[in-house]
Amino acid sequence: MKFLRIGLVIVLVGVLTGFAAVRTNALGAGDRFDRLMARVGSILHPAPHRATLPTIVYTPYPSTSEEPFAVVPSRTPSSSLQPTATPTPRPQRAPMDVNLVSDPNAVFASQNTEKMCAVAGTQMVLAILGKADNSPAFQDELGSRIGEWESWDDSHNGGWGPAAIAQALAAYGVKDYEVRAYDVRGDALRDAAIAIMQTEKPVVLLPWWGAHTWVMTGFRADADPTIFHNAHVTGIYNLDPWYPRVSSIWGPSDPPGNFEDAEEMKRNFIGWSRPEGAYPGRDAKFLVVIPTR
Repeated sequence: MKFLRIGLVIVLVGVLTGFAAVRTNALGAGDRFDRLMARVGSILHPAPHRATLPTIVYTPYPSTSEEPFAVVPSRTPSSSLQPTATPTPRPQRAPMDVNLVSDPNAVFASQNTEKMCAVAGTQMVLAILGKADNSPAFQDELGSRIGEWESWDDSHNGGWGPAAIAQALAAYGVKDYEVRAYDVRGDALRDAAIAIMQTEKPVVLLPWWGAHTWVMTGFRADADPTIFHNAHVTGIYNLDPWYPRVSSIWGPSDPPGNFEDAEEMKRNFIGWSRPEGAYPGRDAKFLVVIPTR
């Protein structure tokens, strides 16, 4: 009876909005239909309710300060009992251009299907770190293991969410990734840049309201983010598993290693908003899966 009611609702929505309107997204009909189908999917194929990695709501150091991070002055021996401090030169601001990957094509993996962006993103992180290859066969193998990690808290629809990405990385030997949520895009990108510099590992971003996966391998900034609180990340080097596809919403995807400037980040890296329901701690925030050591 439940399935009959769901079927009747879908038919009714199709009749009322018109399938042509849904196809062309006239007046947002396609978006509303997608949200309905997402909710229906979560009813028909509920994800298991089990523990998963938490989403850490992260508050970085205030970025408004012009002062660099504290530098402890060195001390030199003295003939007196009281040591004297040797002044430490003040750090100078200078533009940064950092990229972990010199040959993006060597580690790039296009998603095998339209639903496998998270799998392909995870695969590329493993490939960069020497834990996997970038073949379609490995992507299928990795994708088939989702039953080990899926959780309703991570993805109400089942399948891959950001916590599943971190758990999959750990399963293949990369055990130091966590899921973070930020109120401000700039804070998320600055912390991602810091993580890349300190760990020499890529960061996974969740663009398109959390519906997609990008692998950030580097960045440009107006100062060293590990030294200056207010360093501004002006763009990222990106591996987009959607390439070479074209999205009806986002347009053509960019080739491996493309530099995405600030305007592209504003257009693509948007706060989490999923049609299948609420996610406390994630909604309206900027999600990253980030290395911590």
